[in-house]
Amino acid sequence: MSTRYHAPLPPESSMVDQRQFSFIRRCVSDLINGLIDGLTHFSGTSRAAVIFALQPDGPLLLCDPQNLLRGHEPIFRSLYVDNQQWRMNDKVSRDRRKFSEILPVKDPGLAGLLSNGGYSSSVFFQQWFTEHHPDLCSIGPTECWLEHAVWRFSHDMANDLDLYTGISGYFLREYATHAVRDHIIDQMNLLLGWDTSVRIYPVLDAVLMISETREEGSWPEGRLLVVDPSMLDQLNFLVKFQPYARPQLSNYKHVRKLLLTVERSERYLVTDGRSILGICSNSLPTFSLCADFRGRHGFLKVNRTKICSFADGRFSSSTYQVKLVQLEELLLETDLDRSDCYFLFKIVVALVHHAQQRKHGCTVVLDLNRIPVAISGQTLSPPLDLRKPYMLKMTKSLAKVDGALHIGADMHLHGFACLLDGRSFHGEDPARGARYNSALRFTAEHANIIVVVVSSDRPVSVIHQGLDVHGVCTLDQKGDCVYSLDRLDYWVGL
Repeated sequence: MSTRYHAPLPPESSMVDQRQFSFIRRCVSDLINGLIDGLTHFSGTSRAAVIFALQPDGPLLLCDPQNLLRGHEPIFRSLYVDNQQWRMNDKVSRDRRKFSEILPVKDPGLAGLLSNGGYSSSVFFQQWFTEHHPDLCSIGPTECWLEHAVWRFSHDMANDLDLYTGISGYFLREYATHAVRDHIIDQMNLLLGWDTSVRIYPVLDAVLMISETREEGSWPEGRLLVVDPSMLDQLNFLVKFQPYARPQLSNYKHVRKLLLTVERSERYLVTDGRSILGICSNSLPTFSLCADFRGRHGFLKVNRTKICSFADGRFSSSTYQVKLVQLEELLLETDLDRSDCYFLFKIVVALVHHAQQRKHGCTVVLDLNRIPVAISGQTLSPPLDLRKPYMLKMTKSLAKVDGALHIGADMHLHGFACLLDGRSFHGEDPARGARYNSALRFTAEHANIIVVVVSSDRPVSVIHQGLDVHGVCTLDQKGDCVYSLDRLDYWVGL
C-alpha cells in the first residue's frame, strides 16, 4: 500500500501559522463541499478538486477528497512539477485589495474533466476541476460555476481568517440559476455587446413559474422567445399585441394561457423580457433566448442551442436523452466484433429513446451468449432481424407490452413479453420496482447478460452481473468535512 503524503503543518510554536493553515483547509473544504452539492443537484453525482499555490514560490497544494484526479498524475507531473513555468507571471498584482482581478489560465484539457482557473493577488495560482458528465446540454453553466469558485476562493483568502464567514460554500451550493444566467450573459455580450435592456433573472423566474403552471390539467407546451428590443425588426410577426394590451411576463397564468397559441407548432410567443409582444414565425434574430416547454420539462436555448433544461421548479444540465455510456463500455469489453457492438448499441438506444418519448417503461435483455438462454414469454420463430428498420419499428411497439424484449448477439429479437426470474439476493433495492429488481436477480444468475431497464418516470438503469452499473454511486460523500491538503509534487509520485 502506498503512503499518502500531506502538506506539512507549520511548526507548533507558531500559533499564527497554525491558525492560518487551519483557515486555508477550512476555506478550501467549504468551497469543495458547496461545489459538490451544487453540481450534484444540477448534473447528477459529481466530484470536485482544486490545485493551488498561495505564493509564486510556495508549494503547489492539492485537495481531491474523492479522487477525481486519480489517473492523471503523469500529466500533472509534466505540467506543474517538471515544468515550473506556471510560476512565472509578472502581471499578477501584489495588492490584495485587487483580488477580483482574475487572470485566467488555460484549461489543461484532461479527459472527462472540466476546469477553470486563474491568477490573482490573494491566490497566486488556482485550478478547479469537476467531472464532464456525458448527459450535459452545455458545459457553459458548469464552467461559469467553476469560474465563480475561483473568484470566491480569491475573495476569501483576501479577507483572511478574521473576516471569514464561511458563506462561499453556500453560494456555490445554490449557484444553479446564477450559473445559467452568467452563461447567458456571456453569450449575450458576445453577440449583442454590453448595451442591452433585457434582464435575465426575471426571465428565468418567469420560465420556472410558467413551467409549473397547468392549464386545464395540462403541462405547458410551446416556445417563448426572448428578444432584445433592438432586434424586433428582424422578426416576422404573425400577430402583434397593442402596447396598451400587452400581458406582462410576470403574469405567469396569463402567459401560460397564451402558450396555447403556439403549442405543437413552429411559432413563437415573443417577449422583450417585460411583456408579451405577439407571435412570430420560425425565423430568429442574431441573438435570442428561447424557453422550449415540453410538458413536465423543457429546455433553455440560445440561438437554437440548448444550454440547460428545467423541471420541478429548478434548472439542470440534463438532456433528457440518456447516453448509455456504461452500456457502450460493457459491449466494448466483450468478444463481439466492433461493428456488432455498434449496431447492438444503436438498437438499444433507439428502443430506450422511444420508450422515454412515449413515457412507458420497458426492459431490454441483451443476451450475448452464443446460444440465447431460454426465457419464458412470447418466443418468436423466426426471430426478427433488428438491422431492418421496419423490424426495429415493430419492436418499438412490442416494447409497450408488459415484460422484457429478448435480443441476442445476432441482433435479432428472440422474444417479447418475457418474464425475468431469479432467486432473491442481498443486492436488491426495495426502493425500486419489480421490473428493476427482476433484472438484478436475472443478471445475477445468468452470465453474458446485460439488461437495460427504462422506468416510466424516466430513470434508465444498465444492469450487469446483479449490479446497476449506471446508477450505483461509488463516491465517498464526506459531508461538511475539513479535508487534508496534499503537496502535488508528493502526490504525483504515489
